[in-house]
Amino acid sequence: MVMTRFSTVKSFLALVLLTASIVAPAAAQVQPDNPFPRVVFVTSAGDITVELNREAAPLTVENFFRYVKKAQYNGTIFHRLVPDFVLQGGGYDADFQAKPTFETIVNESGNGLLNTYGTIAMARERKPHTATRQFFFNLNENTSLDPDSGDWGYTVFGRVVDGLDVLEQLAKIESLPYDKETGWRDVPAEPPVLKRIEVVPAN
Repeated sequence: MVMTRFSTVKSFLALVLLTASIVAPAAAQVQPDNPFPRVVFVTSAGDITVELNREAAPLTVENFFRYVKKAQYNGTIFHRLVPDFVLQGGGYDADFQAKPTFETIVNESGNGLLNTYGTIAMARERKPHTATRQFFFNLNENTSLDPDSGDWGYTVFGRVVDGLDVLEQLAKIESLPYDKETGWRDVPAEPPVLKRIEVVPAN
């Protein structure tokens, strides 16, 4: 049964959090006592520092760290750019080949974090609990991606704290309405590269 009411979402997430160690055995426990660990996205255009929110999105953050620890984001591209909307990446290499994924994770979009400018959220398929490794940066106040009384939203799990100028530079790259080679929409003419993600040492 698919849960759709927002109140049901909150109750469901409460139950999930009680079993987080089972749902996310990857609890890769990067800085486990730090509720707001920081990572640096080293891109072909410069560095973007993101503060993750483990308090609001614990399952999503631990899932993200699984890929970081295994260097699974290294050499991936930002394959989707919708001007004034989102910049999406983390799922494909430079040849547009899909990278391997772990199991899907629970949608934590009812955590109180909104898809505002400069935040990072998990991409997913149409069904709510289908996020794996792809993420996107919000390039606008994307209220349409937040949960409402009848629908699940997209889980926000962090925010840019340094390097907004780099994000803005990436957002200005030419985006192709339709790419003949891939058959995809909104593909950057020259996809920027995510060289690696580095964990910032805790204070």
